[in-house]
Amino acid sequence: MPRSVRRPSALIAAAAAGTLLLAGCASGGGSAAAGGDAAKPVEGGSLTYAVDTEPVSFDIHASSQDITGAIQRNVFDSLVRQDDKGEFHAWLAKTWEIAADLKSYTFHLRDDVKFTDGTVFDAEAVKVNFDRIVAKDTKSQYASSLIGPYTGTDVIDAHTVKVNFSEPFAPFLQAASTPYLGFYSPATIKENGPKLGSGGAVDIGTGPFVFSGYTKGQSAVFTKNPAYNWAPEGSAHQGAPYLDKLTVRFLSESSVRIGALNSGQVQVADAVPPADVKTLKADSRIQLITKATPGANYGLVLNTTQAPLNDPLVRKAVQRGIDVDTDIKSVYFGVYERAWSPISPTTPYYDASLEKSWPYDQAQSNSLLDQAGWTARDADGYRTKDGKRLTVEWPLMPAEYVRDQRDTLGTAIQADLKKIGVEITRPRLDIGTYIKKVYAGEEGIADYSWARFEPDVLRLYFNSASDPRKGGQNATFYKDADLDTWTDAGKATLDKAVRQDVYSKTQKKAIDLALFVPLYVRTAVAGAGTDVHGLRSDPNTWLNFYDTWLGK
Repeated sequence: MPRSVRRPSALIAAAAAGTLLLAGCASGGGSAAAGGDAAKPVEGGSLTYAVDTEPVSFDIHASSQDITGAIQRNVFDSLVRQDDKGEFHAWLAKTWEIAADLKSYTFHLRDDVKFTDGTVFDAEAVKVNFDRIVAKDTKSQYASSLIGPYTGTDVIDAHTVKVNFSEPFAPFLQAASTPYLGFYSPATIKENGPKLGSGGAVDIGTGPFVFSGYTKGQSAVFTKNPAYNWAPEGSAHQGAPYLDKLTVRFLSESSVRIGALNSGQVQVADAVPPADVKTLKADSRIQLITKATPGANYGLVLNTTQAPLNDPLVRKAVQRGIDVDTDIKSVYFGVYERAWSPISPTTPYYDASLEKSWPYDQAQSNSLLDQAGWTARDADGYRTKDGKRLTVEWPLMPAEYVRDQRDTLGTAIQADLKKIGVEITRPRLDIGTYIKKVYAGEEGIADYSWARFEPDVLRLYFNSASDPRKGGQNATFYKDADLDTWTDAGKATLDKAVRQDVYSKTQKKAIDLALFVPLYVRTAVAGAGTDVHGLRSDPNTWLNFYDTWLGK
């Protein structure tokens, strides 16, 4: 007998168990919403939003980038909406039921939704999109992981669908709240499938904005969808968005982005550098929107199949040989906190016992490398064994894809590891080569973070089935029976006690095996002019422009 679920649900809230402390996560010292909402919203106007990264692909089903989800949220709706407390609310689905065995989810859809090409959103559209995500030709790098053990969608009637899985899959409802499981018009999938990554007019969704144009390296333009009248529960209003036009500008240089905000060339700037936070806080013309980021912390993913990191002694030496506290403080001025776990404190089932459990220890690192046989040193001070230098390659993306001064942090890490005799080389690769080599397991170190309000991100990072060569995200390429068992158990239940147990053990073992070196807990900081009202960020810290309006 299926469990009937109506918003908000105690059953689904259990998926975010342990998150009572999240009531305060909407603010990291600032506000989670821009502008005062007491005044009456103003219709019309154009807003320009500066971001630090340009998507490699705009295809929500294929891309793995946060920036793709953040931008395309304006174009693509979801079946459900998740709030800051982990509870779920109606959106394209009015109601839903979850089977007792968690192997199927039945959604009852709204009957008044249309894509911006005029076609109807219905059960068949859900099936077409979900089937596309798992199709080999889509080459999904993230959405396929979110949809997990998907076996197909049954069209019960025009507005009822049953989504099926081969095994219990508890994280699905959270995944279904993200734009990565959003919906293209089936007509554009059929006519323009291979072109959807290019963005622009072919990207047809049901969202509040229409993707009107894209100029590579410069901007993406979105215009109001005047027919929009199906905003999710919890929105500040219903109907079309207030803004007539939203322009997203790609400004990778922090100084340029903040300069544009100060001069009024842009009304909102994302990724405010920590070095600028204090100054902007003191500026009466600027308001800051801050929010602690859930999901996987930014850190180093160590490839256990590549020598010398295939040796656990070397991995542990690298992990303990980085002065994380000093490096994070010096680069981020106290805005970002040093990380201890693979997931952030605002993620459900975070294990606080890891804090201060693996401090910087240069002496231990040196001892571990001696035990591993790297006892000699060359003229440059790097360790050697059998005449070969202890070298690990950690590639850099092109500058336009580097965020949060991660290249500067990388330089500090290189200097730390040189002190214990480890050479870190950082060739800058073009984006295609970078993705190909990292996902093929040809690089020693990869680095990334993953915004997701769901601990199942641990499965993506550490379950051996999440192989990057097959659409997964486990760039450690490590197979561990415990990590597989625990993360599989976490995805198969909504039981709070079980999830706390398995996710805590997963975090600890990933650190103990030195598969991952957590570096910082990211706080998303955006700046906006004081004439910007109603701008909020969702649980994944992506800004939502649907309720936004400009004061006059």
